[in-house]
Amino acid sequence: MTDLIPSAADAPAFDAMLVERPEWSDVAERYDRLEAEWEAAATFAERLRVVHDWDALRREASTWSALAYLRFHRDTGAEHARHERSLADEIGPRFAERDGRIQRLLLDGPHRDELSEHFGEHVLDLWAADAASVAPSIQDELVSERKHQARYTELVGGASLEFEGETLTLPQMQRFKVDPDRDLRHAAARAHWGWFEEHADGLDELYDELVSLRTGMARRLGHETFVPLAYLRKRRVDYDRHDVARFRQEIVEHVVPLAAELRERQRQGLGLERLMFWDEQIQPDGPPPHPTGDRDELMKLATGMFEAGLPELAQLYETMVERQLLDLSSRERKAGGGFCTWFPRWGLPYIFANFNGTHGDVRVFTHEMGHAFQRFSSRDHALLDTVGCTSESAEIHSMSLEFLTWPEMGRFFGDEADRFRRAHLSEQITFLPYGALVDHFQHEVHEHPEASPAERAAMWLELERVYMPWRAAGDLAHPASGRVWQSQMHIYRVPFYYIDYTLALTCALQLWDRSLSDAAGTWATYAALCRRGGSLPFRKLVASAGLTCPFDQGCLTTVIDRAREHLGLTAGSC
Repeated sequence: MTDLIPSAADAPAFDAMLVERPEWSDVAERYDRLEAEWEAAATFAERLRVVHDWDALRREASTWSALAYLRFHRDTGAEHARHERSLADEIGPRFAERDGRIQRLLLDGPHRDELSEHFGEHVLDLWAADAASVAPSIQDELVSERKHQARYTELVGGASLEFEGETLTLPQMQRFKVDPDRDLRHAAARAHWGWFEEHADGLDELYDELVSLRTGMARRLGHETFVPLAYLRKRRVDYDRHDVARFRQEIVEHVVPLAAELRERQRQGLGLERLMFWDEQIQPDGPPPHPTGDRDELMKLATGMFEAGLPELAQLYETMVERQLLDLSSRERKAGGGFCTWFPRWGLPYIFANFNGTHGDVRVFTHEMGHAFQRFSSRDHALLDTVGCTSESAEIHSMSLEFLTWPEMGRFFGDEADRFRRAHLSEQITFLPYGALVDHFQHEVHEHPEASPAERAAMWLELERVYMPWRAAGDLAHPASGRVWQSQMHIYRVPFYYIDYTLALTCALQLWDRSLSDAAGTWATYAALCRRGGSLPFRKLVASAGLTCPFDQGCLTTVIDRAREHLGLTAGSC
């Protein structure tokens, strides 16, 4: 049986991480052999060996795919990287379809009960969701969808703006959006959204094609709209769209009022007649503090931050630095955003980010280290299915680490650490309505796939008035037109992901509240949650950490009251 626990000590540095590109004829033969061996297996031990051999094949494929997509994101203009990503686009759906065949074979046969007893029913539920989301009839559409997603990444990643005598990427523009000079912020916003306005028609056309592709695939699989297929893809096995809708309503009732108060406090503190779009990132006492030092200094300071929390977290970080498993600086042709990917062959994560010299660098870096630590902590799980988590669970680890490291923020912000913490908490509270808005918008779009670009823009504006009634775009034509969502890459590349941030944040805020009175105990709870990986569905993982499920009525009231208290707000204070 394949060794299930990769050794980080044996891993090469990133530049030497090479995985042979899979030849599909060889891969298909391996899948054929696995199916034949399963049918011929006479004992449970033989059947178990087939399952682990299949898992080993998936780990190999996942490592190659992760490297292909990562190298493309590192340089969206590199011809070799684009070619390798294109091959991954082509071959990925074939892997998924053959995995679906294996999953149906395991689930529909007479040995389902013994598999459930050995691996747990949750793993079988995950397999069932995967198998139901693929079929040979949608192979071409899956490939096309991936290529459309890559077009978005290339377009936005290749954006170049002339501003203040510099040629800048979109992530590099961020530092001007938090500048104390309001006129400069306004000019930066006009430049940023001017780029999106210039490309608006192309982005509308691209999204039209994605909506059509996704709706077509869903209907081929027997669904009226893409929504149920999206939930299957997300492996949401213990909640549905109705649970999500109730949660969004909780945000409208309990969070939007506090967020509106925070926006009003910003307006008053900044002495403005009206808070405009380009003012939203400026706190009442001014822009959030910048971290001291550059990227290299931040990376050095991070060692002490992690050592103060968990020794094993600091050890992982040291290994990642040694193996060159961090790409943090923004540069030309580098894709935007930040993420953590995983190399199953070596049992190691990789962090991709775009530092821009703002307080967001510390947040993004810490956030992605939360993902990295979770995967590393659960790397010894028997199956790839539970090494990682479904995304709403995974985001708990990342968002919680942002809060658990609060006591160490003085390392990065010195005497302004308290200002950072207030800004962080305020930004998270005002994020909740935005996250719900993005999710609600996607439900509306995919429940009305025939909508025109103008009708989609109207949907956004209508929902914006519900979730973000304070927003004033002024002379920013693109946001005012209802197309601000075109800058949200998740809508194009990972549909229906965004609500996961809000579900996870509801849990992370509970851990933050707990950490204020019991830091050591909360760190222990956090580490245990990371070790569980994806071994349980979302509701049970949340319960295992002693947290209130976001789908329970009133789930937000306690943490919102705590946030209000921490931020010095009382009812009617603004």
